[in-house]
Order: sequence, then C-alpha cells, then structure tokens
Amino acid sequence: MDYAQNLWLFFVLLLGIIIVPGMDMLFVLANALTGGSNRGLAATGGIMLGGVVHTLNGAIGVGLLMHFVPILFKPLLVAGAAYMAFIGITLMRSSITVGQDGPASSRTAWKAFRQGLMTCLINPKAYLFILAVYPQFLKPDYGPVWIQASIMGLMTVATQFAIYGGLAVTAGRSRQLLVANPNATALAGRAAGLLLFAVSIFTAWEGLKAA
Repeated sequence: MDYAQNLWLFFVLLLGIIIVPGMDMLFVLANALTGGSNRGLAATGGIMLGGVVHTLNGAIGVGLLMHFVPILFKPLLVAGAAYMAFIGITLMRSSITVGQDGPASSRTAWKAFRQGLMTCLINPKAYLFILAVYPQFLKPDYGPVWIQASIMGLMTVATQFAIYGGLAVTAGRSRQLLVANPNATALAGRAAGLLLFAVSIFTAWEGLKAA
C-alpha cells in the first residue's frame, strides 16, 4: 500500500469516527440550538483544537506515549464521562430561553470554546481511536513521522469543521424558529442534556469493557 492509499484509508476511518453521533457532536448540537450558530461554531473551534492535540499525542504515542496511556486510560475515561455527565445534568436542570442577544454573547461563545476543547480532550472515543488507529498509519517508510502527523492533523481538523461546523450552522438556523417559543427551547436544551448524559454513561461502559 502506497502513501496515498494509506491516507485515503485513514480518512475513511476518520470520517466514520467523527460522523457517528457522540459526545462532541451532541455538545455542538446543544450549543447551537441554545445559543445559535456562533456558539455552535465556537464549540466546534474548541473541538478542532482538541483534535490537533490528539494528533500530537498520536504522533508522540508512536514513540513513548504508548507506554503510559494504557495506565492512564481508565482514569481519563472516568473523568471524561463524569465531565460530560455534569454538562448533561446542567442542561437538563436549566430553563434556557433564547433571545436575539443573550445566549449568543461573546462571553458565552468563549465558554463554549473552552468546554468544547475539554470535551474533545477527555472524550474516550478519541483516545480509543488514537490507540487503535494511529500506530497503523504513522510509518517511517512514508517519511518523517512529524510530517505525516501534520497531514493527518489537518485532515482531522478539516473533517471536524465540515461535519460539526455544518451541524452548528444548520442547528443555529433552526434556533431562530425557537426564539418565539421559550418552552420549546427549554425542552430542546433539556433533551440535548439528556442525550449527553446518556452518551457519557454508554461511552464509559463500552470503554471500560474494552479496557
């Protein structure tokens, strides 16, 4: 298999892992529905930065990090699931109302960015992907590992932007329909929170079984 085929196969696996609904996607959806496209895109930006960090971890992991990650996997798994469950419970307990100005403020967008970064960094699905996939595609035969990792990182960020960014814009536009209906908005926020909570429990359970 040549390098082009290697990259194509990586992209197929990457697209599959990103497009399947999980913590990152639900977090973007929740922010876009309750805070508009700007807040959803801010959450997407945080997740994209997290993807860059994961790529760096994957590159280092080919050398040394692989010896330490298995030891840290279970604590990271539990911490990630707990954090996402906390966000889900917060949304379920909230009574969100959508106005033209309030939820879409820059401060809220910055918070969404930071939470999006944390969500991606402690997402167990991402660590499983790194541990299972990256060592198979970062090969010295294809040249310097850091160049390969940079290309894979760009592919990861671009795919995240296309999938999550598109979802944020679409959901953000749908949000305009909720401005005049506060009850529907509150229900959407609580439903998103319930989904986040359920996914966090399911992901933790599946990850611990795999570990």
